[in-house]
Amino acid sequence: MSSNPSFLPEFRRGFLDIAPLTLGVVPFALLFGTLAAQKGLSPLETVLMCASVYAGGAQFVSIEVWAHPVPVLAVIAATALANSRYLLMGAALRPHLRTLPLVVRLGFVGIHSDETWALALRRRKTHDLTPGYVAGLVGFFYLNWPFWCGVGAVFGGAIDDPARFGADFMFAALFIGLIRGLWQGRSSLLAICASALTAWVVHRYVSGHWYIFAGAVAGMAAAALTCRADASAQEAEA
Repeated sequence: MSSNPSFLPEFRRGFLDIAPLTLGVVPFALLFGTLAAQKGLSPLETVLMCASVYAGGAQFVSIEVWAHPVPVLAVIAATALANSRYLLMGAALRPHLRTLPLVVRLGFVGIHSDETWALALRRRKTHDLTPGYVAGLVGFFYLNWPFWCGVGAVFGGAIDDPARFGADFMFAALFIGLIRGLWQGRSSLLAICASALTAWVVHRYVSGHWYIFAGAVAGMAAAALTCRADASAQEAEA
């Protein structure tokens, strides 16, 4: 691993890695902007919400409970619960950020997303994370979200029922793509099955959005147990 790679080539690498997902988020952002407009938010309010909250899944959850007057506590609770998975994601990311300057670490964890988190972990398998790579990975991706959400808020009124175009499946399709990119064989399969099964059971029997957090915990626990079992097996063979 190079200790001092130049900024621009690393920035370009990060930008190219995230570019396909940046394009993939566009219809997702347009959908959110449409739903926000239907709930009575202005384009400016939508852009400010997206730039400050910057959490697509949590924003979709919060927009479901949006009403007039706004149920502030319900919106805060729904957003916090949907975003609770970032506690686990941040813990998984922490060991890989030690080589970065403090300001870069703070910037990354402040505006990282599911997509940039996944690509950072994938990159770390072969290279150290660098300031240039992180900037290329998160910069344009961050700006992309509020911009297209704003466009959706402006023009979304022309779409009465986004679901009939398959828009309700966009979020799921995006994460299926991320899962494929991080696939590591048996350990990945067990983690995915544990996460999916736990999320389904909690969603079925527990009201609210606890299934998001429960699925994340179950998936990470399964991955940790699998890695520990593999390490023990390797030690036994040695």
